[in-house]
Amino acid sequence: MNNIFLTESESSKEEYKKIMKQTVDAVADAFCDSKAYSGPTPQELKALVKEETILPEKGLGWEEVLNQTKNLILPNLLRTSSTDYMPHLHSPATLESIASEVIISTFNQSMDSWDQSPVATEIEVEVIRHLCSLYGYDSKSDGVFTSGGSQSNQTAIILARDWFINTVLKHDVKKFGLPQNFSKLRMYTSEISHFSMEKSAHILGLGYQSVVKVPVDSARRMDFNALKSLVQKDIAQGNIPFLVVATVGTTDFGSIDPIAQIHELCKEHNMWLHADGAYGSGVILSKKYSEKVKDFYLCDSITVDFHKMFLLPISCSAVLIKDGSDFDALTIHADYLNRTEDEEDGYTNLVDKSLQTTRRFDALKVWMSFKERGKDGWSEIITTCMDNARYLYQIIQTNPNFIAVTDPEISSVVFRYTTGKQNGLQDDETNKKVRRTLLHKHGIVIGQTVADGRVCLKFTLLNPLMTHQKLQDLVNLIQTLATN
Repeated sequence: MNNIFLTESESSKEEYKKIMKQTVDAVADAFCDSKAYSGPTPQELKALVKEETILPEKGLGWEEVLNQTKNLILPNLLRTSSTDYMPHLHSPATLESIASEVIISTFNQSMDSWDQSPVATEIEVEVIRHLCSLYGYDSKSDGVFTSGGSQSNQTAIILARDWFINTVLKHDVKKFGLPQNFSKLRMYTSEISHFSMEKSAHILGLGYQSVVKVPVDSARRMDFNALKSLVQKDIAQGNIPFLVVATVGTTDFGSIDPIAQIHELCKEHNMWLHADGAYGSGVILSKKYSEKVKDFYLCDSITVDFHKMFLLPISCSAVLIKDGSDFDALTIHADYLNRTEDEEDGYTNLVDKSLQTTRRFDALKVWMSFKERGKDGWSEIITTCMDNARYLYQIIQTNPNFIAVTDPEISSVVFRYTTGKQNGLQDDETNKKVRRTLLHKHGIVIGQTVADGRVCLKFTLLNPLMTHQKLQDLVNLIQTLATN
């Protein structure tokens, strides 16, 4: 049992350094070429990892486990830092944020109570304060780190529901549960918004019926006139509008809903306005493009994901609330955790604001990366990715064999190869074949989606190392594969 943890003993420190060095060497050696993926099919990987047991009677020891990891797992992991990786909102991780993960895991703080995470708690509070300011909130605002965009959105929807039921319907939902007319509650979101809206509605007992999907325009933004009509229709039918979720960067297209117009409608009908900025929140740091997201401050809550445009390791997200007192909806006291007398004496217990109890010190990743790169560094990174999307769009537009679905607003480009003939089904199969050939034969990972009923390809450009020449080469390769 000696040297099972890192402690003050010199022998444990040496063991820790040895294991860390061997691991770092193995990881670095796994980056042996520029491919994003080594190519095995699902069937090949299943056969490769299948074993009688992963819990032997006698432990194999560190050296053998590392050896198996080096041979079996590391070669087949996706290399998200490759410029050949661009299928999803799944970014590479900056070096300083990887270093922060070592600190987070080694010290293993739990962010629920101050006595489990003293300085970590104070750093999260400080990071949240600066994030609120970054997005235009004042000193009344607050926030908390979450596991990802889905949990951030769910938290905001819970707070919106409780705020509306408590203040507008005059019913204490925390004490008495949902009011009798809860089935009439309605929330509005784009028809291409994230699925976490429906999932949250289900979890909250409101059901999918409470989620009204609003049509989008040709730029894939929420159609404001359609939203206005749907709200008026629901009111006329006796339903109760309580929330609009505006998407700032849709998953496929990166489209940005018209927040300023939606804000006016929400004020008129006493609705909460939430911004799902899981993707587009990073645009705030681009000196060139930040004007696109200037209206974040109008929203009652904002989802920010740092494992997308901010290039931090999974998972790292936050939900910011314009009026921090709305977090009261999640507060419940436990004698063993968030004692009242401790809080009166200045001990902050972040469990009061979180759906999670045990939670990682993810704020450290933001703290270290922001300090490391500064405003100029982050502006260059995000602007480069967005400029690359515009360049790719121009290439697609000038090639008669491709159709771009929409002008990119952030850094995603959705397009499809076409023969120009009427047989769309044949083109669909061609696009599917191209994606799989790139994945398994070339180690290039791109996305696939559906737009206007047709199968499309998608480049999600989150890697600032991508070059214009590489984008041109990839388009040429896709055209070659499509015609063979």
